[in-house]
Amino acid sequence: MTGNPEGTLLIIEDSDDDYLFTKRAFKKAKLANPLNRCSGGDEALDYLFRRNGFEDAERPSIILLDLNMPGTNGHQVLAQIKADDQLCRIPVIVLTTSDDPRDIERCYKAGANSYVQKPVDLDGFVTAMSRLKDYWFEIALLPDTTDS
Repeated sequence: MTGNPEGTLLIIEDSDDDYLFTKRAFKKAKLANPLNRCSGGDEALDYLFRRNGFEDAERPSIILLDLNMPGTNGHQVLAQIKADDQLCRIPVIVLTTSDDPRDIERCYKAGANSYVQKPVDLDGFVTAMSRLKDYWFEIALLPDTTDS
């Protein structure tokens, strides 16, 4: 058995435009998985740690994480995810505009599973999301996150 075709995807993205762009790209790429969104780092941590109104939140199979957010940024969210014994099993794909080698190095050192620079046009974005969908939901074997 490969992948987790029914797994939930958590998108941590503060920009409404980038979130809609991502959602649209996944729709064009025929991703039928449920999508949940947190619009900032603090909300994402509440969701993932199931607190402050998110006590019944479903554990995602994969997390798409933007780096550049106000308040608790993506680097801080990634560090907290990977420091937790249960959350660290969830693959985190950094999806950001930054191609700064320092950001890339820092994310991989912190435990990111992949680092993808956001394409600037819809066609490029659809292609990238289609490849992400194919790999993470159809090829890769993912840990079971439902029991945590």
